[in-house]
Amino acid sequence: MSDAPGTPQSFLDRISHVTGRLTAWLTLAMVLMTTIIVVMRYVFDAGQIWMQESVTWMHAAVFMVGAAYTLLHEEHVRVDIFYRNMSPRRRALIDFLGVLLFLLPLCVYLAWMALDFAAVSWSINESSREPGGLPYPMIPLLKSVVVIMPVLLALQGTSLLLRSLATLRRG
Repeated sequence: MSDAPGTPQSFLDRISHVTGRLTAWLTLAMVLMTTIIVVMRYVFDAGQIWMQESVTWMHAAVFMVGAAYTLLHEEHVRVDIFYRNMSPRRRALIDFLGVLLFLLPLCVYLAWMALDFAAVSWSINESSREPGGLPYPMIPLLKSVVVIMPVLLALQGTSLLLRSLATLRRG
């Protein structure tokens, strides 16, 4: 995030940064909810299905919404035995081609496929299949995260694409 304020990259980076920081709070919520579940189960011999389901869904949301934040900070999985020894210009070329040929097409495909997945959930007022599970509209909201993830990832990929293009033009 070293771009000048006001550039498209800094704006896109800010989106990823804010959503990543907000999503990080879900990890605290997961820990607290898991602690409550364990105490209820082993101390009071009681449990709530909706609480267990919410931990699973929060875990999924952390990974999906946090993906763009991970890309922003270059913490994603990368086979960098060659990449780390490359010049900044060659890295920019690899990043540019990777985003253009792989990341953006994958994001478009995932978003396209996920739209129907989430829309069906909304149209049938889906709730948990388990008695005492998450009520409507929680399941459709959570399935909508599957649409949000590739959109956020594509926005961060676009920032990387623009940054790489700027490096290639300078070099």
